[in-house]
Amino acid sequence: MNQERYNELVELLNKANYEYHVMDNATTLTDEEYDNYLREVYEIEDTHPEWKRSDSPTTKVGGIILDKFEKVTHNIPMMSLQDVFNEDEIIHFDEIIREKISEPKYVCELKIDGLSVSLKYKDGVLVSGATRGNGVIGEDITNNVKTIKQVPLKLNKKIDIEVRGEIYMSHKVFDELNEERIKNNEEPFKNCRNAAAGSVRQLDSSIAAKRKLEVWIYHLPNPEDYGIKTHEEALKFMSDLGFRVNPNNRLVNGIDEVMEFIHEKGSIRYDLPYDIDGVVIKLNDLKGHEIMGNTVRYPKWAVAYKFPAQEVETKLEDIIFTVGRTGQVTPNAVLNPVMVMGSLISRATLHNEDYCITKDIRVGDTVKIIKAGDVIPRVESVVLDKRPKNSKPFEMITNCPICNSKLIKKDSNYYCVNDTCPRQDIESLIHFSSREAMNIEGLGDSIIEDFYNMKYLTRIIDIYRLDDFKEELKLLEGFGNKSIEKLMDSINESKKNSLEKLLFAIGIRNVGAKTAKILAKRYKNIDSLMNANIDDLSSIKDIGPIIADSVYKFFKEEKNVQLIKDLKSEGVNLEYLGNDSDTVTAFTGKTFVLTGGLEEFTRDEAKEIIENNGGNVSGSVSKKTNVVIAGKDPGSKYSKAVELGIEIWNEENFKEVINEL
Repeated sequence: MNQERYNELVELLNKANYEYHVMDNATTLTDEEYDNYLREVYEIEDTHPEWKRSDSPTTKVGGIILDKFEKVTHNIPMMSLQDVFNEDEIIHFDEIIREKISEPKYVCELKIDGLSVSLKYKDGVLVSGATRGNGVIGEDITNNVKTIKQVPLKLNKKIDIEVRGEIYMSHKVFDELNEERIKNNEEPFKNCRNAAAGSVRQLDSSIAAKRKLEVWIYHLPNPEDYGIKTHEEALKFMSDLGFRVNPNNRLVNGIDEVMEFIHEKGSIRYDLPYDIDGVVIKLNDLKGHEIMGNTVRYPKWAVAYKFPAQEVETKLEDIIFTVGRTGQVTPNAVLNPVMVMGSLISRATLHNEDYCITKDIRVGDTVKIIKAGDVIPRVESVVLDKRPKNSKPFEMITNCPICNSKLIKKDSNYYCVNDTCPRQDIESLIHFSSREAMNIEGLGDSIIEDFYNMKYLTRIIDIYRLDDFKEELKLLEGFGNKSIEKLMDSINESKKNSLEKLLFAIGIRNVGAKTAKILAKRYKNIDSLMNANIDDLSSIKDIGPIIADSVYKFFKEEKNVQLIKDLKSEGVNLEYLGNDSDTVTAFTGKTFVLTGGLEEFTRDEAKEIIENNGGNVSGSVSKKTNVVIAGKDPGSKYSKAVELGIEIWNEENFKEVINEL
């Protein structure tokens, strides 16, 4: 134990606090690592109080205050709870209570994994909502908490009161939100807690409203002002006022019943529609709260028991190496599929060379797997007494697994720095699947990269043969029956795309979406286009000699000819499905601008309909605009159209024109 170690731990924990509470990101530490390091800091400070720093995490309750919200001072500090991790520590807590209070009763509550909130009411009307912040000063999130359906704007009684609870996001809403974010090419949230924290901190309350946050109320900070004598009475009092109190709370007699509650709720935690990470145990008698008192950090009359990370054993079948977008090469464990906390796990990252060597991880080992933070699967340790006699120590590869170039080590990681590494294969797959091209939902950048590294996708045609590996894909972390079936449906749906989508997707040099549309309209099918000569191609309006040369040469390369044959054999449409260019429609020759949200069409679908019927779509309103199609909440483009006297259609007008085609 030394001061250098202490300073290192303080810096590490403060960094993790910042990531978790301020940035709403997954931290560099797992929950277990954080708790262990924090305990070590407490032990060092107890032994060497002269070393204690003013920024020690032991003096804090929450995170750093953000400047984007007004600051709110809590009249009564919002304290944290002491964590306990096993039955012995719970018994110790009970023993300390019994030294001052005979025959104590406890209220057991679910520990909701969300964001703490304080709600204040004046004459029964909501006047303020605030985050915990650092326990003394929080952030004013009143406008956002008003959007939470479970937060009453007016109570059942005209009363001045402050209550506290936990804002969270349900599993159902979390899944729906991430599906939408992936569809919009946005980074999905890591977990429900991060999603809830990020949502409640939105400056635009309309965004928070769409996130469908929920809340449980569990604490009345000044119960004596209302003549309340027990915590159980406080819960009922708040419920009677109209607050949402969790029905799983239970008054118990003694430590045996506490343990029964913990075991019962631990066995059903994954069946609940929201995340819990433990059980809170509170002394029921409020006079006992006064007798026990508080420390600087937490009350002595309550503790939070944290569920242990589930740990299971399985065999490490192989170690494979993947290449990320930055060129970083990462070792990954190929596991005998095993169920961990409700998910079937077959792969887990091994991070880097140091991680493998420090833990002495070898192919053939029996390893213990946990889901760090209940999210990311991790190889925790090796069961040495089950190690095969002929096992070989881990060795980091020296050459790129894709292009065989020599790897360069930077810090603890290895990188491929070859600019011509076949990352272009991955990029071509990403482009082919993109929304503007074949629009295959479920094949985002990271998934394509993973499938490429796992050899499921190496060429474009492999996309249409993924069905052969459907059962294997279901074993991968993050996938399952539903997600794989949706992916297969999207792949099959892409086979019906019109020819111009495919021409843009296959990546002919100099051929963008507009040029692909011109070529598809002119030649009607892929065979006619492949047989076209340069003079024929050059004669087309808007197709110059450079594009003509690119198209001609593309279809003279054997690999590209084979790709078309393969696509044809897989049932991909190779014909133009739009209207003939000489057909005049209400869209022909006109420029349209889309604004606001349409209910029955995505923006891309509406654009495709307009362009397939001879119209053009622009991103801005000008005097050259013929029609503005306005959906819900149209914004400034609508206002400018009114100002310029441009024709405006609503969605019903748009549908009527489509029906007349």
